[in-house]
Amino acid sequence: MEPRKLSITQLREMAKEIRRDIIRMLVEAKSGHSGGPLGAADIFTVLYFGGVLRYRPDDPWWQERDRLVLSAGHMCPVLYATLAEAGFFPKEELMTLRKFGSRLQGHPGRDKGLPGVETSSGSLGQGLSIAVGMALGGKYLSKANWRVYSFNGDGELQEGSIWEAIMAAGHYKLDNLTMIVDRNYCQIDGITEQVMGIDPLDEKLRAFRWHVVNANGHDMESLLAAFAEARETKGKPTAIIARTIMGKGVSFMENDCSWHGKPPTKEQGERALAELQ
Repeated sequence: MEPRKLSITQLREMAKEIRRDIIRMLVEAKSGHSGGPLGAADIFTVLYFGGVLRYRPDDPWWQERDRLVLSAGHMCPVLYATLAEAGFFPKEELMTLRKFGSRLQGHPGRDKGLPGVETSSGSLGQGLSIAVGMALGGKYLSKANWRVYSFNGDGELQEGSIWEAIMAAGHYKLDNLTMIVDRNYCQIDGITEQVMGIDPLDEKLRAFRWHVVNANGHDMESLLAAFAEARETKGKPTAIIARTIMGKGVSFMENDCSWHGKPPTKEQGERALAELQ
């Protein structure tokens, strides 16, 4: 079964449904991260329903699939919701998020056997190194056509391990690797530039021999163009710096860093779902 490729209008509607799924999951779980997953819904919608990723829901370990590494593992509600919408597993299973024995843990675990989850993650700053290893193997050992995508929070880029991976990817000219930076300027301790500034991010990445694309992380056309440019870039990896809003779509969560790591109450969930209609 090949993935669905949606129109721009359909992509926008799918992103809203994924946001609704996220709210329902978090209300049911009574724990988890709200702001980041809501902010990343448009990016994941484009990845899975915009013709970017190659995958087969009925054959999740298809050898020619593209690999997506969720380095920011705490943002797994958006991955789980997207995978369910894409047909990797029944949507009903979303309501088991963070429950004992569930395949949908609070941070993704490859050991749980959930289709579509490429790596265990949660310890921030590690995912890009995993993605670099995958891309090295794909490009130089397997001579494969599949691509690797690493989804990273901007707060992760304060960690040295990320910059070691960035340096390696540039050195080895990994043009089969795309890093997506969720640039919402929020992390658990507050505003990124107040905690430990990472700007000018685009200039730093170019100095490490990366191709850099700036995109609107909530505009489907902008994201589609960015991923197309990444595919066409040869001889170097691509970083897509996607400007996003934490808590996007829910007025009382937007741009509020306190929503990094807490779920909505039942009443707040009802308000959020009403806004996402």
